Amino acid sequence: MTDTLTAAPLAAAPATRTLLTAGALAGPLFLTAGLVQGLTREGFDFSRNAISQLALGDTGWIQTANFLLAGALILAGAAGLRHALRNRPGGTWAPRLIAVFGASFLLSSAFEADPGAGFPVGAPEGRVTELSAHGTVHMIGGAVGYLALCAAFLVLARHFAATGRRGWATASRLVPLGVLAGFAGSGATVTAFTAGAALGLAWLSTVAVRLSA
Repeated sequence: MTDTLTAAPLAAAPATRTLLTAGALAGPLFLTAGLVQGLTREGFDFSRNAISQLALGDTGWIQTANFLLAGALILAGAAGLRHALRNRPGGTWAPRLIAVFGASFLLSSAFEADPGAGFPVGAPEGRVTELSAHGTVHMIGGAVGYLALCAAFLVLARHFAATGRRGWATASRLVPLGVLAGFAGSGATVTAFTAGAALGLAWLSTVAVRLSA
């Protein structure tokens, strides 16, 4: 009987569903805003420039606001996850790790990426080789945030396995590999980095929707 109770999913309370829905919206809103800006900002090239660089220039405040909104929504999602998984496998560390991920977006809003690869217009054409102090904080904060997200997915895999959702558990173990592969490939092309980051955000949204059901 104990195993049956452990495997049975709990229906999320309305407040919890609201928080999880906020977390689910973070990725789509952040990526859509980045895509629109990237397509309309002069000199921006997705094959050469990271979305973070959109915070530079005269209209960079839009991307800064995008970071702030995404960070706030992810933190709300972490709170919803804490309620949804209370006294369940993964209920302690998954919300904490996702909160670290959300905090990394807030940090990115305060510390801009460095210009480079021709963006903003007038910036050196080559890739950034020497980071400024704010660029270093931005890079380290983002790296820590995505590592925390990958760790959260592995913790959530334990939750899904314990509740009998093996497909979800397997996916939650594989997605971190895709995210890390994208980051590892960033030395060759920025597109790989963007794809890895987008994959992490997309799976976070998918998991939030699943747990809000």
